[in-house]
Amino acid sequence: MLPEDKYFQTLTQDELWQRYCGFLDLSIDEFMQIQKELLMDEIEQVADSWLGKKIMNNLKPKSVEEFRRMVPLTTYNDYEPYLSERQENALAGKPYLWCHSAGRRGRFKWIPHSNEIVEKTVRSYLACCILASCSKKGEINIAPGFRLLTVLPPPPYTSGSIVLSFFQHFSTRIIPPLDGMETVEFRERMKKGFQIALQDGVDIIGTLASILVRMGEEFSQQTRGIKFSLSMLHTKIIFRLLRAWLYSKWEKRAMLPKDLWRPKGILMGGLDTSIYKDDVAHYWGSIPYELYAGTEALIYAMQSWNKTGMVFLHDMVFLEFIPYEELLKLQDDKHYQPSTVLLNEVEEGKLYEVVITHFYGMPLLRYRLNDIIRVIATKDEETGINLPQIVFQRRGDEVINLAALAHLDEKTLWQAIANSGIKYTDWAACKEYDRNQSFLRLYFELKEEKEAAEVETVIDEQLKTVDMDYKDIASYLGLQPVRVTLLSPGTFQRYTEEKQKEGANLDHLRPPHINPQEAVVRHLLQLSAIGNKK
Repeated sequence: MLPEDKYFQTLTQDELWQRYCGFLDLSIDEFMQIQKELLMDEIEQVADSWLGKKIMNNLKPKSVEEFRRMVPLTTYNDYEPYLSERQENALAGKPYLWCHSAGRRGRFKWIPHSNEIVEKTVRSYLACCILASCSKKGEINIAPGFRLLTVLPPPPYTSGSIVLSFFQHFSTRIIPPLDGMETVEFRERMKKGFQIALQDGVDIIGTLASILVRMGEEFSQQTRGIKFSLSMLHTKIIFRLLRAWLYSKWEKRAMLPKDLWRPKGILMGGLDTSIYKDDVAHYWGSIPYELYAGTEALIYAMQSWNKTGMVFLHDMVFLEFIPYEELLKLQDDKHYQPSTVLLNEVEEGKLYEVVITHFYGMPLLRYRLNDIIRVIATKDEETGINLPQIVFQRRGDEVINLAALAHLDEKTLWQAIANSGIKYTDWAACKEYDRNQSFLRLYFELKEEKEAAEVETVIDEQLKTVDMDYKDIASYLGLQPVRVTLLSPGTFQRYTEEKQKEGANLDHLRPPHINPQEAVVRHLLQLSAIGNKK
């Protein structure tokens, strides 16, 4: 029996809910009190460590206020080379595990995690599974042994590390199995997962939002010409396929994943979660549940059972927030020290960059995540949750500034593209200049015949509806700043295939949507030219 299994055998349903989801009942004052107590414990633990002395300038703050006043905001560069080389002698204690990021701009960020934070992450992931699969407070629809279909990068990538830790603490049937899958490419893992799920079914699906939509698209295309093999001659598989075939014929459409499986919950993360939740529901038959996770502290926030805004967790990290107005001052003066607010001070409708301090003896102190969140409400009237509700907006450096009037991030562009109704395979966007005037350049691979000028007009119109500042560009400057370059069919697929041959991980199979490096843009254009010659 694994550590968390026993609670499902000994606790009542109400007690289970309290153990895993009880944080949703905290008042903001209770939340802040726990935060402050854990922060003072953290200062006590790290004050004498090498990194603790370095970051706190050999000082030992005696209060939360002193800590925020005396300790500077930090970035990963402040912890080099100790973390990148995993020098455990620089830490206050030996970590339970190390995991790393997806390697933005070609560099991994290695982060240590304590045993305490791993155990709390397991409980938090269990909370996600419970909340994703229920429709009201107190409902528990999972138990040890549930089937989890997941296609994520393997450890030491963060998402894979979370799933592995969960598997080690709670009896779960992972589909496809973790053993032997480390070196198998994404498509083969997906195929293997489908084969197993065809026979045994699925309870929870957990993967990245963009991957889940792509899996649904490819599945619907592949099942148009489905062929039976000996491996499919199993009673459960035949029954499942027959039922799915009848569903799809009744609705006069291609077979979709939701015809084969009815998952209790779908866990996903990513900028496109809110934009493509309808697409996920179309393919998979369930409204997706969103969590906010990252390398530095594993799981930061999650939705409640009504699947709207996310709520920060009280005992993972100490939370501070840089108001967006302060970030703008920092853009003008690189030496400016922005002020922060605490969770009980955030305001509805405003943007903030998240700043975290580790708990449980790990080294990150007042660390800037470079993640921008939006507070959509200070509490949730529908559920009775009295904690701020947030959505993940974007990465701090993933923005295209046009004429100092509009700041376009990935989420805004994605929403405008989705609203346009244009059928496309993929896209990338960057800023370009023409005679000192800035423009938004969009590289599109379309699934339909359209002229670039037509796409420019439609995207420009939709941007005006989703971004209030963008509308000012036309009135102030008298120009339409969208320019479109159309790529030949198959360009992004050729890019993905090349990256797979190079051994790239799952996160790097497609170019970034916002501000891809110049070399990436040139390569896309070269691949597009190859397609035009065929």
